[in-house]
Amino acid sequence: MVEEKFLIDANSFIAPYKNYYAFDITPGFWVQLKKALLDDSVSVLDVVKAEINKGDDELTAWISAMSELKIMDRRDQSIMAKYTEVLSYLQKNPSYNDKALRAWSDVNVADPWLIATAAAKGYTIITFEQSAGKISEKNPCGKPKIPDVAGAFNVKCVDLYYFMRKKNINWK
Repeated sequence: MVEEKFLIDANSFIAPYKNYYAFDITPGFWVQLKKALLDDSVSVLDVVKAEINKGDDELTAWISAMSELKIMDRRDQSIMAKYTEVLSYLQKNPSYNDKALRAWSDVNVADPWLIATAAAKGYTIITFEQSAGKISEKNPCGKPKIPDVAGAFNVKCVDLYYFMRKKNINWK
């Protein structure tokens, strides 16, 4: 059986840091998360780490201190080829408008890179982002969501709680 590999979206770090698990109140969460992140089955995309580093806060310091963290370079040829496919999908799909393509065409936007990397390398994306629901040609969407586009590339998306269960992150 092949072990599931995980690629983590920035919001799976930022949301817990800002909303659920403050470093000073739940340090155990961060200790266990660090342990899980250092597992060979977990990667963080370079553009995601860059997004976290913009915060210049305690979360930035925490993730920067993990020299053993597996950072995946988006400039890998197979990832870049899939990235082109992701953008082409948005361009050709009448359920998305030009605003969607412009937003995701910014090379610093992690979402299309996450999907491209997961598709190229066989990862499951960990994200709190939710589907936009039903989108259609009649009312094209300008804000693509990771789960919606990832589905078109047969990429599995799950939330942080799924990941925590898989990696036995708990306070028993």
